[in-house]
Amino acid sequence: MADKIKKLLAKLSQQERNLVKLLILRVTMDDTLGLDIKKLKGHSNLFRVRKNRIRIVYSKNNDKIFIIKIDLRNEKTYKDL
Repeated sequence: MADKIKKLLAKLSQQERNLVKLLILRVTMDDTLGLDIKKLKGHSNLFRVRKNRIRIVYSKNNDKIFIIKIDLRNEKTYKDL
């Protein structure tokens, strides 16, 4: 999984990489005001953050947050979760 994330980050521009870092930081610090966050259908604890063409899927268990997937928007973004 980490290799896929590294490959994706290598494809992104510096501005997009900074955006991903900021989104992850805000989600992990529970600073979600103003973010486009939605609970994923069919899952009890999976959420996604959407900003421009970037999607970050994460799970939230009690006070712990796990980043599941970072991807660019496409038809396969939410498959295999």
